[in-house]
Amino acid sequence: MVIQKKVWSNLLGLWVLLSVFSGIPAKATSAEAPMATNQVSQIEQPFELKLGITLGGLALIGLELWWFLVSKTQAQQATANQGIQELTIQVDGGYDPNRVVVKAGQPVRLNFFRKDPSSCLEKIILPDFHIAKDLDLNRMTPVEFTPKIPGEYAFTCGMNMARGVLEVKAAAMANQEE
Repeated sequence: MVIQKKVWSNLLGLWVLLSVFSGIPAKATSAEAPMATNQVSQIEQPFELKLGITLGGLALIGLELWWFLVSKTQAQQATANQGIQELTIQVDGGYDPNRVVVKAGQPVRLNFFRKDPSSCLEKIILPDFHIAKDLDLNRMTPVEFTPKIPGEYAFTCGMNMARGVLEVKAAAMANQEE
């Protein structure tokens, strides 16, 4: 019954809104409403304007594709500290850096420093390593594990909106690149 009342009140509100913006008074009946014509007048636009709008739209589409498909932040290599690969990641609207490179077979400590108070970023999840840890606001939270198999592993916030990648390289390959 409550849902039915909400539906009817929304329909009534929509009718009033449409009648206000259409220029027809809300009290007017269909007999009092002015006759609508079915004629559409075509507006001629200069070719340069049409071309400019088309090129602008294509540029925006290209920018969007570049932003989501091509632009990647630089990966940051974890530094070895007493046999543990360590890196600090700032959590502020996302992860910075959001791409971390480590060596396989060596312990890793990712220190997450959460600055963002949003509830989305309260938790860090590394599903491939079966890790889910709460991140305290304005505190460093270490996450320790040892990746054994080279590959790319995702880490996300609790709502899977902010994402990062842990790139695990074979120890021999990582040494060659240094």
